[in-house]
Amino acid sequence: MPRTALAPILSALLVTMLLSACVGGSGGGGATYRRPIASKPAPRVQKDDLTLRQCTAKLDALSVRYNAVPYQNQGGGCALVNTVKLLDFGVPSTNLGPMTCPLAATFAAWSRYAAMPAARLYLGSEIVRIDTFGTYSCRNINGNPNMAGKRSEHAHGNAVDVAAFVLADGRRVSVEKNWTAGGPEAQFLRRVRESACKRFPTVLSPDYNAAHYNHFHFDMGGRGGFCR
Repeated sequence: MPRTALAPILSALLVTMLLSACVGGSGGGGATYRRPIASKPAPRVQKDDLTLRQCTAKLDALSVRYNAVPYQNQGGGCALVNTVKLLDFGVPSTNLGPMTCPLAATFAAWSRYAAMPAARLYLGSEIVRIDTFGTYSCRNINGNPNMAGKRSEHAHGNAVDVAAFVLADGRRVSVEKNWTAGGPEAQFLRRVRESACKRFPTVLSPDYNAAHYNHFHFDMGGRGGFCR
């Protein structure tokens, strides 16, 4: 076939191919389009970055070592927002999990500037470990029928339960054994509770109810001034 005769045929084929590229191929007419490539979901961020930055600045000023904890929503009213994990704040502590940054800063300051000096004053020894029952726990308030079904501050990592203090001389002063035993150990425990009441909005002790017979509960919830 002469080259001049092929030119119209090639042109027609090219037009047909271009048109077919614009026709839907999924059973219906209309233009098709390339689906956008799905981007990776944005990572969860803390809900209040400014508050977190201000709080971590306090931890840095106290020379506290910590790790930031990613946002977590456990469902059922349990979530971790603006939380950290304390690594080193001057005295070893057991069972400390995620805790809100304001709680962490307050707990570190209370341990360093209240509990430790009180141990020297009343017990003549240094605190070498603070034993706790933990921080975050997805659960309701215990021991108060008026608040049945309400989530505890522990459900947000906004509370810590302190059980005992281990001293350099080997003694272990516990809320359970020494709160009502009298002597310098009981005086020490009352002193650290009083100092906690000046720092934490809510402080509960064995004087509050039977559920707290063996620990102090400190949390950053409420309006403040609740010290029992």
